[in-house]
Amino acid sequence: MALERWYPFSGFRHTDEAVSRFWRSRAPGVASYKMESWAIPLDVVQDDDTIVVTASLPGLEADGIDVTVEDGLLTIQGETSDESENTDGSYVIRERRSGKFHRALRLPDTVDVEQVEPRYVDGVLTIKLPKIEAKKAKRLQIHTG
Repeated sequence: MALERWYPFSGFRHTDEAVSRFWRSRAPGVASYKMESWAIPLDVVQDDDTIVVTASLPGLEADGIDVTVEDGLLTIQGETSDESENTDGSYVIRERRSGKFHRALRLPDTVDVEQVEPRYVDGVLTIKLPKIEAKKAKRLQIHTG
């Protein structure tokens, strides 16, 4: 008698794979839909003097990206076009996004919106948001005795 490891949820995985295969074979256009709008991935780093927002936007031109700050809301938006659209067949896998993108972040009141510096280099948008000097956190010296 051989011992075999039993995974209680493996049946669900096999069922999910079977259903996915079924729908891909019946409706070849399912994998090639276009998204209405999608959110871009961001990194936000804060230190004592600035907040830095970094967004990955590969393959775009700088003039196709719109960055605005209004009423304490930082908005990054634009649109990508799929120039290499496959017209000979249907996609088996399509993970590169195209269409409109949008992302908005509420900014703290410590940000100096007049000094915001957006920069776009090699597909990476970096936005430096300096803090207002009067609203920066101040470290207080503790005296003993």
